[in-house]
Amino acid sequence: MRVLNWMPRRCRYDPENPPSFTLSMNILFAFSGTFTVANLYYAQPILNVLAEEFSVSYERASDVATLSQAGYAVGLLFLCPLADMVPRRPFILFLIWATATIWIGLCLTNNFEVFISLSFLCGVGTVTPQLMLPLVGDLAPAHRRASSLSVVVSGLALGLLIARVLSGIVANFTSWRNIYWLAFGAQYLTLILLFFFLPDYPAKNKGLNYFKVLWGMAVMAVTEPLLTQACIIGFLLSAAFTSFWTTLTFLLASPPYEYSSLEIGCFAFIGIVVVALAPVWSRLITDRFVFLFSVVLGLAFEFVGIVISTFIGNFTVAGPIIHAIMMDSGANFSHTANRSNIYNLDPKARNRINTVYMVFAFGGQIMGTAVGNRLYAQGGWVWSGSSNIAFIGVAIIVGIVRGPRETGWIGWSKGWNIKRDDVPKREPVISADTDIEEALTSSNRPKEENPASEAVLSR
Repeated sequence: MRVLNWMPRRCRYDPENPPSFTLSMNILFAFSGTFTVANLYYAQPILNVLAEEFSVSYERASDVATLSQAGYAVGLLFLCPLADMVPRRPFILFLIWATATIWIGLCLTNNFEVFISLSFLCGVGTVTPQLMLPLVGDLAPAHRRASSLSVVVSGLALGLLIARVLSGIVANFTSWRNIYWLAFGAQYLTLILLFFFLPDYPAKNKGLNYFKVLWGMAVMAVTEPLLTQACIIGFLLSAAFTSFWTTLTFLLASPPYEYSSLEIGCFAFIGIVVVALAPVWSRLITDRFVFLFSVVLGLAFEFVGIVISTFIGNFTVAGPIIHAIMMDSGANFSHTANRSNIYNLDPKARNRINTVYMVFAFGGQIMGTAVGNRLYAQGGWVWSGSSNIAFIGVAIIVGIVRGPRETGWIGWSKGWNIKRDDVPKREPVISADTDIEEALTSSNRPKEENPASEAVLSR
């Protein structure tokens, strides 16, 4: 721990000169998110290979993905709230080190029960991207917050892309274990980079009781209308997302396609569209209109792609391609807008708010994986696709029953205008012609906090 607590001078926190959020720091966070979240997805394109290697059924092999996501949900619920109580730099470094060390077991074991158990433990530790997203919310200026978040979220999408592509290529030409060794090296590379460049940031809520914090999050999830709405949408989005990507492997490995693991892995190149579009969408839509508009627009975009794919995917690969492009893009847009919206509830509790949201999201992933696999086993692609249509259809209903300015649970009492009332202004730039004293006074003025939300969270 003493090693993890030591830091280079440039990374040390200075209250008189707090760290500025630069483009290079934004890219570092995105890179780190890419190679940590990838841990959850290396297995997905090679589930058929794992089933053969460990002599288990396809449905049993899917437990690797299910338990990884379950571990991630456990880490979100029990580890992420600690980030509001402890310094985040040593916490992030410790989690990456622990996960990378446990990962060695995945590279070596020949026992399927041990393999899925270690997958669960690695999932628990793979929560560092969810510690970085609230940190971006703290560090990024208001006028760049949504676009900065979208860069990191795009890094997570890139993690899905890299994991699936590398996994498919490596498993096709060499042993599937080599992709796990590559992932081990990537995690330690990430650890080294963050050790030398991740800035320190003080704990925002020292002295909070851990168990009261957990109870406070549970209470807020059912008493704060905006958070509840966002969590339900996130749950349904994630269910549709993992249902598609898990069953896609079985569809493409079966007639009429019978693709190799390489070809299935290359399917993930579609994610490049998501990575390219996300920052542009955030600048043009999310930063300018009410967040709910971006959420519903993303859901509608996704819904169209799923409907097309469900009914043509059995006889043309164009169906899954359209599905992947429109679903990944729509989910990315909706998740980014949801996060930007709920982070405004209470700046001091962003890790806890993010935890509540992501527990719902990964609960959705677990359900989507289980439901998608079961329906695919019983009725094929149309059955699993129909469940995705239902997931997104319900999410759209949840999004439109409560308006962006509504303070209650249902209704549009504050109007239908989709333009933001609080379009963030750029921070004042101090130059030779600027009134320096006025600029400093403005920048140091304390921000308003939400006492109700803080009371619930610390109750």
